[in-house]
Amino acid sequence: MSKLPTISGKQCIKALEKIGFYQKRQESSHIIMRRDDPFAQVVVPNHSEIAKGTLRAIIRDIELSVEEFVSLL
Repeated sequence: MSKLPTISGKQCIKALEKIGFYQKRQESSHIIMRRDDPFAQVVVPNHSEIAKGTLRAIIRDIELSVEEFVSLL
């Protein structure tokens, strides 16, 4: 299992945009990102540092490995 990097919400959003996600809407400090094909939707907290468990859940929800996600950063 690869070690998760410490990243901000903005860095996570930029990585998700590289694989086809776009910002659907924002509720307070949480940004809802969506991809239409194949469909996936995740909530990214727009914080200066995303908690490791939250980042791992985002990566799992978009069906990527940690290594694939890190390569997008």
